[in-house]
Amino acid sequence: MSNALTSRAADAALDDFRLTSSVEVNGLLRQMQSSNTLITLSGPEGHSYTTLLWSVDEPRGTISFSGDSRNAGLRALLASGEVQAVAYLDSIKVQFEVDGLIQVHGGQHEIINARYPRELYRFQRRSAFRVKPFISTGPVASFPHPASPDDMVALRVLDVSLSGVALLLPDNVPAIASGTKVPNCQLRLDEETWLDVSLVIHHATPLPEIKGFRLGCEIHDLDPGDRSLQQYINQTQKRHLALAPRKD
Repeated sequence: MSNALTSRAADAALDDFRLTSSVEVNGLLRQMQSSNTLITLSGPEGHSYTTLLWSVDEPRGTISFSGDSRNAGLRALLASGEVQAVAYLDSIKVQFEVDGLIQVHGGQHEIINARYPRELYRFQRRSAFRVKPFISTGPVASFPHPASPDDMVALRVLDVSLSGVALLLPDNVPAIASGTKVPNCQLRLDEETWLDVSLVIHHATPLPEIKGFRLGCEIHDLDPGDRSLQQYINQTQKRHLALAPRKD
């Protein structure tokens, strides 16, 4: 009885995050598809596979992921009866069950079909609160370009959170593909805040007005005992509030 009560309580607690509106569900799926958002498929036995949403077909009741049949994790998931998808869209985490996963060979691509999800969970990420650095502090992320390790790049930081950072990639710098991991990055936000981290590039959004791309990156390998990023975000937010025009 207690287990049943616990299960019902857990379900009730998730109700605030559950989306069942077809408009909202389709909107989030389309957003993940158009932004080439990385999606991690995982099973109860620890197998996982990171992929992209290839197509969304609500009338036919299907969605499709890109796939690689040579991947051991994907093969294990195809044989599993329980698969969950998790993706991050800037300040939110999207989660849903994936049913009917099946591999389809079509043309030059390997596609993984699944049933169209009728509900999604949308969680606000507390660690995704973002602040815009002051340009005067010269915030940059410096690292060897993944396509040319001998060439260092220094990209301006557009905004930063505890879990991610957005960088400006000028159009005269070679592109960096979604899913790329940057293992050695020095994040310099101001004179006091220098961080050695690794980054995973999640998506690149065109910024035609300034001839470049906004790279959405997830921060990894940040020293858990280092509070300087939290302090930087707090202080930057306070400065923005102090400089904001007052409303009479």
